[in-house]
Amino acid sequence: MNFTGKKVVLTGASGVFGRWFAQAFANEGAELCLTDQEGTDFDALIRTLQGKGHFGLGADLTNAAAVEQLAQKVEQKWGAPDYVVNNAGVYPRGLLLDIDVTEWDRILDLNLRAPFLVTREMAIRMIAANRKGAIVNISSGAARAMRNGSVPYCTSKTALERLSKGFALELATYGIRVNVVEPGFAPGSTVSPLSEAYVERMKSRIPLGRTSEPDDAAQAVLYMCSDAASFITGAVLSVDGGNSIGSFEPGPLRTDDLRIAR
Repeated sequence: MNFTGKKVVLTGASGVFGRWFAQAFANEGAELCLTDQEGTDFDALIRTLQGKGHFGLGADLTNAAAVEQLAQKVEQKWGAPDYVVNNAGVYPRGLLLDIDVTEWDRILDLNLRAPFLVTREMAIRMIAANRKGAIVNISSGAARAMRNGSVPYCTSKTALERLSKGFALELATYGIRVNVVEPGFAPGSTVSPLSEAYVERMKSRIPLGRTSEPDDAAQAVLYMCSDAASFITGAVLSVDGGNSIGSFEPGPLRTDDLRIAR
């Protein structure tokens, strides 16, 4: 999966997964446009990356005019990107009866409206430049399993996956593939902080017994952008240690319960 000279737009670049995705693409020779909220220290992030040609742009991705300006700057720099990774999002906790309308709108704006705006503006430029690239939207196993205290988040990710399939249908004519990667649980976000008790509880539910590590979802994103996935569009790839399979209660394995086929 060599991306030498390829141009990648990555949203939510300063987050946990954003940093991992940026590092993975940079290691494979890509040039990155890193975007996140205004005030992000892109210079510090870029210094951690391999290669040259990376740049950062602050933007309010919930603002249509700001996203259009972002796309215009990318167009001025590159003409068009080869790949777009919509990673920006928030994971707040709260019961439905306690969430006010402003918070509901913030969650849906960042997790659903922003990927729509970014994909639309970047795809327009990819089509104009005849870039037959790929777009990867970052979702979650929460798209398929409702979670108490995270209903707005689950709703936004379910809708994002449907939106991704819609874009996949409409952009296929232009040779642009749109897919979804569902990363596993990875604590450490400064935007959506989680308590230690919550982190331990979530970790105990993961069948493979650990949280997501830097290469897990990153390699899946690279794969979905690569030529190896040239016949894949509208797909959802879970990289979550089995967390979204169903309920899981860890416990000791009793040897007398094993039945070994001979």
